[in-house]
Amino acid sequence: MSALLLLFTCLLLGALVARFAKPPAGIVHGINWWVINIALPALVLALVPKVKVDAQLWFPVVSMWVVFFGAWVVFALLGKALGWSRERVGALTLVCGLGNTSFMGYPMMQALHGKEGLTLAVVSDQLGCFPLLSSAGVAVASFYAGRSPQPAVIARRILTFPSFLALVLAAIVGALGGWPPMLDGVFTPIGATLTPLALFSVGLQFKFHLGERQLPALLMGLGWKLALAPLAAWTLGVAAGVGGLTLTVGVLQAAMAPMISAAILADEYKLEPTLANTILGAGIVLSLITIPLGNLLLGG
Repeated sequence: MSALLLLFTCLLLGALVARFAKPPAGIVHGINWWVINIALPALVLALVPKVKVDAQLWFPVVSMWVVFFGAWVVFALLGKALGWSRERVGALTLVCGLGNTSFMGYPMMQALHGKEGLTLAVVSDQLGCFPLLSSAGVAVASFYAGRSPQPAVIARRILTFPSFLALVLAAIVGALGGWPPMLDGVFTPIGATLTPLALFSVGLQFKFHLGERQLPALLMGLGWKLALAPLAAWTLGVAAGVGGLTLTVGVLQAAMAPMISAAILADEYKLEPTLANTILGAGIVLSLITIPLGNLLLGG
């Protein structure tokens, strides 16, 4: 309970600071830079060498693909039936197909399932959600904005991302037996800064502004992201015989709130950014309830 209270406190502090304290310009960019380029790679370096490879480890990764491509199919069909614009279909696919599996997912899985749950969350995010954002996410944004995706740019974005480089190095180190205790004692506390800073940053960026005739799209988007997507992931996992903590973390990561970077991508490509940011804000708040509830339903 105290771990979940920490998450809520950091999120609330960010929202209060943004509303009342007039933080310095660029604070969000600075915090996000540290989280993405320092804290996240350090966490990957600390945890990945300790991952125990087993036959079920594919599930937390594949569940991310189920969420994304399921969202694409669902919102393409709904868009055709309801006469939505291409921009709306693209925005919903991005923000409801990509989950906040790092900024929100890491601290929530650590709070609910400790270091073992956090390790599985890292696998889900680094091998599932991040490659999806950088490849299929950019391709979908380009398609619905009427642009052509650039494969070379996408590949370079993935291969030069700090946490991807850390993932490759950590996998090699894990195969060789792990880090010396002295180095492990450096990576772990740096990685621990991710949780409070990431959620404080999320709070600073919180927005909720619903435009005209956007409520049905908002409800349908959140219905997929917070309920139907994790149900689809759970169905796949149970059918494939996945169980235990691997099933729980994979389903909860599938149920995570929309990804901040997905909303930024929607804004960059002019895919109904007002709707994207409102779904993001509402999803973050609701996930503070739905994730612990889902964890209870899964027997966590």
